Amino acid sequence: MEKIKNFFKQIIRIIVRTAIRIYFAIVYRVKVIGTENIPKNKKEPLIYCGNHRTYADPPLIVVTAKRHVRFLAKEELRKNPLFAFLGVVFGGIYVKRDAKDVTALKTTLKALKNGESIALFPEGTRNGLEKGEKVKEGAAFFAVKTGAKVIPVGISGGEKPFKKMTIKYGKPLDFSNKTKDDLDEITEEIMKNIIELTK
Repeated sequence: MEKIKNFFKQIIRIIVRTAIRIYFAIVYRVKVIGTENIPKNKKEPLIYCGNHRTYADPPLIVVTAKRHVRFLAKEELRKNPLFAFLGVVFGGIYVKRDAKDVTALKTTLKALKNGESIALFPEGTRNGLEKGEKVKEGAAFFAVKTGAKVIPVGISGGEKPFKKMTIKYGKPLDFSNKTKDDLDEITEEIMKNIIELTK
């Protein structure tokens, strides 16, 4: 029964991903750069980290990341029928932002250790840097804990429909030789790479 359920979920995922890709191609004329930087071994866990400007950012990464990606998202998005549906289809990991969410933490670590890929926004919220928000250390923590490489992602343009949007994937960042004492330094390096890709 579980195999049948997963089969249908994969079919729905392909349909939804294709529909989203067409939407971005028509509405935002999306240009994708740097996918050659993404490791070809699809069993290798990766952490995609991008800048966050609009609600379009998560699905854009999902359909251009060259593999199945599970997004970390705030729990409140479950109240939106569309985002709740996308969360089910793409295996979203929901996080309680104002609490130490142990369940989300364990789910993410397990996913990476099983060779899955996750995506998150270190800013923690849309336009976090502009708002003066402190950059979150989640990506750095997961990279150190699991040895997964970080793929920096820079998204620019497309603030309004029919304005061209560009998404750039940078070279993998390897922090496997770092420790928990280096989280600040790692987070800074990740954000530096993301910002560079938005230029």
